[in-house]
Amino acid sequence: MKQRIVTGIIGGAVFLTMVLLGGWMFALFISVLASVAMVELLKMKRIAPFSIMGIVSLLSMWLLLVPASWFEQLVPSHFTKVEIFIFVILVLLMFTVITKNTFTFDQVGFVVLSSVYVGFGFHFLIMTRDIPEYGLYLVFFVLLLIWTTDSGAYFVGRKWGRNKLWPDISPKKTIEGSVGGIVAAVIVGSIFYYFFPIFPSYITAIIVMIVASVFGQLGDLVESALKRHYSVKDSGNVLPGHGGILDRFDSLIYVMPILHLLQLI
Repeated sequence: MKQRIVTGIIGGAVFLTMVLLGGWMFALFISVLASVAMVELLKMKRIAPFSIMGIVSLLSMWLLLVPASWFEQLVPSHFTKVEIFIFVILVLLMFTVITKNTFTFDQVGFVVLSSVYVGFGFHFLIMTRDIPEYGLYLVFFVLLLIWTTDSGAYFVGRKWGRNKLWPDISPKKTIEGSVGGIVAAVIVGSIFYYFFPIFPSYITAIIVMIVASVFGQLGDLVESALKRHYSVKDSGNVLPGHGGILDRFDSLIYVMPILHLLQLI
């Protein structure tokens, strides 16, 4: 427990400092986190990061991760990142034929899904921080909602939890805890919005609170399902007492793309 607390304080202080700094330092820091998260996924799949498949996976993830402005400076071309990523997928599918299924369709699926999951998740975190004037507040707002949801779900579930939410994936989570987490997020989010009205209306803010809380919990379940599928307790051990980067950022990298795709940010 002591190790967990110390790691949480130090890790939280470093992350929040980078959020405050913003700019290229934050983007570079997030790029490092995303790379570690991708390596964690590769190891869960028992793929060496410096193997051909490991390197292709990392390159695919970086392609989706980097801001468009960076990409345009590094690779001046008429093609967008998404168009190049689609081309990479087609090349990978071609390799399943060339290698006579030594490189399988399932492996192609892993490269594509893991690249999208990690790459786009952290990409939209960088993009949110870069929003003029409100980027810093938006990141803190979503972080606050996720942390409040986790805490609310834990304490409500511990006291009143009776009905399991999804026992096959996460046996300890309950429906009562999940609802408690959403309510807690709305209460704390409303207080934050009162002092920092960063949305056009309170209705929009409420929608963001509920979406972030619900999908934050889903993001946690997605990562739990991944770990169960690959029979691992934690995604990694880079954070003593907390597991890996994916264990700590699973909700955030799931919520950020959802908020952007729904045009709530």
